[in-house]
Amino acid sequence: MLSQTKHNLQKNLFKLILTGVTGCCLFLSVTLGTVIAAEKKAILKTYADIAEATYEDALITAKVLRSAIQTLVSNPTDLNLQAAKSAWLAARVPYQQTEAYRFGNAIVDAWEGKVNAWPLDEGLIDYVDSGYYGTDSDENELYASNVIANKNLTINGKTVNVAKITKKLLAETLHEAGGVEANVATGYHAIEFLLWGQDLNGSGPGAGNRPVTDFSISDCSNRNCDRRINYLTAVTDLLIDDLEEMVANWQANGTARKGLENGSSKAGLTSILTGLGSLSYGELAGERIQLGLMLHDPEEEHDCFSDNTHNSHYYDLIGMINVYTGRYVRIDGRVVSGPGISNLVKSIDPGLNKEMMDKFFATLFAMTQMKKTAEAGKAYDQMLAEGDQSGNKLIQDVVDGLKDQTRTIEKLVAVLKLNSIPFEGSDSLDSPENIFQ
Repeated sequence: MLSQTKHNLQKNLFKLILTGVTGCCLFLSVTLGTVIAAEKKAILKTYADIAEATYEDALITAKVLRSAIQTLVSNPTDLNLQAAKSAWLAARVPYQQTEAYRFGNAIVDAWEGKVNAWPLDEGLIDYVDSGYYGTDSDENELYASNVIANKNLTINGKTVNVAKITKKLLAETLHEAGGVEANVATGYHAIEFLLWGQDLNGSGPGAGNRPVTDFSISDCSNRNCDRRINYLTAVTDLLIDDLEEMVANWQANGTARKGLENGSSKAGLTSILTGLGSLSYGELAGERIQLGLMLHDPEEEHDCFSDNTHNSHYYDLIGMINVYTGRYVRIDGRVVSGPGISNLVKSIDPGLNKEMMDKFFATLFAMTQMKKTAEAGKAYDQMLAEGDQSGNKLIQDVVDGLKDQTRTIEKLVAVLKLNSIPFEGSDSLDSPENIFQ
């Protein structure tokens, strides 16, 4: 709409020039500048509207997950366990689309570790297969401490009472305990581990296979079922609290939305492109994909317990496209849309906008091939296996697409006359020789 308004304004002012109206050129310059400024503000509003809607969808699906978990723990049957797993998978779809907001917004980046931190040393939370997992770690004293089985832990030389498993204990005492990032006690992946258990299949077929009796008080397997239920309930409630906090940040008068409204358009556009470029390159192409491919290590896959990694990567890309185009389809089918970065780039350099869309769709094609392969029965961790040339190529094609689209995002920064943006990097992309040292 704004682009059409600008077109009509240009046409009408050109008529004024032809009729010799004095000062029209100055008027043209000032008015077009005003329209472009308004367009930039509209882009930032769309960006905030999509953030609010996507986080709200993540909250809605997390509440469905909580309901399914409540049903599971009150009636632990295989059917109810599968329903809880399905609810977790559904909850990942909108949440992954929010990740394009992470790196460009400090308020999101500081918060993200509470809800989506990985990889995690799952032995902190519950029992593990010590033959597969190991029994200790030089980097993490809590590597196999198993809070579900123990009512006291030693953290930094001090005995800590963990008899009562609460949201506060998880968030303030256990999460990143001892300053170790792998001590992930909260968020989606802690819930994932509790629902699926360890994936002991390496690069072979199959995900985690936790028995439903792990949640049965009357027929308890692997002991401490009451504490496991308490942990699962508390960590799910905490996830909802955290998502409610982020939804509020993007609502009217929320901190994140007000920051965009009160800041300059240049700062807002920089936030958008920082999020796109950093997620595309260092985080997704590098840390989440290329690193695991170089090591051929299934422990490096993002959703490693559920074998849902193909979807996590796919919806990260969808989130980037949402932000660029200014269009998001909600879980109920409603569309949230408005002017996006694409509108602004198209008005300045249509060829560059086409290049960006072409790059996104090339990556989307590669992502879709990977996703279809996983859905046909060959999971992402199987594609990672050393010597699996076809599987490795599917993943490498995704990495190459993400790297290629990042180069075009860098061009967007230049054409929009923004200051140089230092996108997140990754040793796996920038200094691969360091990975094997």
